[in-house]
Amino acid sequence: MAIQSSSCIRNLVQSLRSSSFLSKIADYRGYTSQAASSLRVASQQSAYSDDEYADVDWDKLGFGLTPADYMYIMRCSKDENFKGGRLSRYGNIELSPSAGVLNYGQASSQNSIQGLYEGTKANRTKDGRILLFRPEQNATRMRHGAERMCMPSPSIEQFVDGVKETVFANKRWIPPPGKGSLYVRPLLLGSGPILGLAPAPEYTFLIYASPVRNYFKEGTAPLNLYIDEEFVRASPGGTGGVKAITNYAPVLKAIAKAKNRGFSDVLYLDAVNKKYLEEVSSCNIFIVKGNLISTPATNGTILEGVTRKSIIEIARDHGYQVTI
Repeated sequence: MAIQSSSCIRNLVQSLRSSSFLSKIADYRGYTSQAASSLRVASQQSAYSDDEYADVDWDKLGFGLTPADYMYIMRCSKDENFKGGRLSRYGNIELSPSAGVLNYGQASSQNSIQGLYEGTKANRTKDGRILLFRPEQNATRMRHGAERMCMPSPSIEQFVDGVKETVFANKRWIPPPGKGSLYVRPLLLGSGPILGLAPAPEYTFLIYASPVRNYFKEGTAPLNLYIDEEFVRASPGGTGGVKAITNYAPVLKAIAKAKNRGFSDVLYLDAVNKKYLEEVSSCNIFIVKGNLISTPATNGTILEGVTRKSIIEIARDHGYQVTI
């Protein structure tokens, strides 16, 4: 079954992407980081001038990995707090073969490895400012996920500061206005070695970045979604409501099947009744009819998306009736 995206949702998303609206988003209890001077970082980390761009063909940029210069790392032991984060050149990290993230997971009804990730973006404006899109919301979501996975997590301030440092150190990788964004990927991993089934003894918080453009090759054009009645993304009591890294690998087979049939992605149904819409492989979904916008409730199997929350707030502000 093909489902195409609505023009009004596309307009709302476009408004989210505009620099003027990124500034206005603070009115929606959001968080906007502006201007290089407001980023509390050490600019000497970069040997490049503020107006210098990386050697990238911005017109051919897609959603693929193009590692920026620096990544951010912070560690802590179990039952302790994170501290002492630092920037280093992007590169491989060392893990024990018995690292908790590579071996075990904790969940009540499905396996989920001790690993979480987030995704946010930095954009460049025409007047030279750098804008972050509500990173404190990602920080809050990571803390919620860490509690579910029996992991310590950075404070909201530590998370946001780490994102700021990573963005500013990689400023030359932020595409020109209208050419894309710097995608910022925070990770929280159970990196300490452990043999038995238990929380890892050490944890690593890591942030890296890559310039990107649209996630889907269709760009802002309508997507064709395949409703899968065989595979489910998450089940009640599991970890579908947190951004655990193992929520994503199980959907790869369903995505491959859908793409082989000419679809853009998969729209999953609930695991119990197989008839209620839940979400797409990598994003939430909205159903639009006239002035009414509906989206599935986040009841433990659906991720509370930052963009989802923003669209709901903005849509209501624009006079739409939103039901959840």
